[in-house]
Amino acid sequence: MSNGYLFFEIQADDVQRAAKFYQAVFGWKFRPNPGVPIEYLDIETGGSRGGLLKRPAETPPPEHGTNAFVCSVEVEDFDRTAGRIASNDGQVALEKFPIPGRCWQGYFIDTEGNTFGIFEVDEKAG
Repeated sequence: MSNGYLFFEIQADDVQRAAKFYQAVFGWKFRPNPGVPIEYLDIETGGSRGGLLKRPAETPPPEHGTNAFVCSVEVEDFDRTAGRIASNDGQVALEKFPIPGRCWQGYFIDTEGNTFGIFEVDEKAG
């Protein structure tokens, strides 16, 4: 058994709006999964796979941090991706910062209030 395989799920108030956001930002593909008894879309990223579903509980109030497992997506160009996030109604949660010798990292909030990160590998960061 491998502990490296990753399957992720994104919860959303509006599943279609969230799918549109992530498709526009990362180019991910979404398709309905008719075998699941709730509105559920399978996510194909070209790497890890995931699912998108209607949020089953209330979100934490704004400014109260994240009550979730936050995933960060590796991108080729941090600034270009951050621009796509902003132009698709995403918000900055934590500005771009260096992780010395490894990458540039930052955190954002999607259209559904979920926090996620992006990082650009750069051994000269910092």
